[in-house]
Amino acid sequence: MVGSKVDYDINDLYIPKDGKRDNDYKKSFNATLTIIVRDKDGKVIKRYKQKSHSPTANFIGLMLPTTYYNEVKQCWTITNTSNTTFSYNYNCTWIMYPNNKNNYTTYIENIMVGSGSQSNPYNAYNLASPIANGSGTGQLIYVPPNIPTGITINGNQAYFIVSQSYNNQSGGTITISEVGIILYLQLGNPSTLTVYSGNVLTWYDVLSSPISVGSGQQVIIYYTFSVNA
Repeated sequence: MVGSKVDYDINDLYIPKDGKRDNDYKKSFNATLTIIVRDKDGKVIKRYKQKSHSPTANFIGLMLPTTYYNEVKQCWTITNTSNTTFSYNYNCTWIMYPNNKNNYTTYIENIMVGSGSQSNPYNAYNLASPIANGSGTGQLIYVPPNIPTGITINGNQAYFIVSQSYNNQSGGTITISEVGIILYLQLGNPSTLTVYSGNVLTWYDVLSSPISVGSGQQVIIYYTFSVNA
């Protein structure tokens, strides 16, 4: 389970190590993917870390909807994991948040893991071969993600860490080769009061070295996003 061991992992690895140089305070944005594999007794048997640099078209569209609309006079198209599209911009739909009348929520659904790969992550709207949540053959048990309540400030650095753990009770070894952040997004049309919703892949990484998770083992995945001022 995600708990006190998370603090140990984060402190031990100092994620990300390259976020700040001792004598060089360049403004920068860093995203780091870290994976820890533990045996049935909780002992760390593998540590893995790589640079993460693959925001999807969905992510970029959510960041720049107004700019895109002003340039091309069209709303940005978001594609969810079911390959269903939605239009997004203040002239088309708005992101919905909870209010006192309706529970319109937008949140991180999970860090999805898979056993495939894709050569162009920008166009990805789902993992190539998602690993299902469960204890059956080829499945992993997804523990709910650990989402920070705020951004941590440490000197010139601001960062937040999203993590999730997975237990292998399938009876066999499962290989993870791709990872993605899934956002549950709700969009509402203010004119028609229509609500569109779905799981949206916003960040995607193919591992340079696939991770094998044996039966009875646990894997924990951390995404660290940091900015240096």
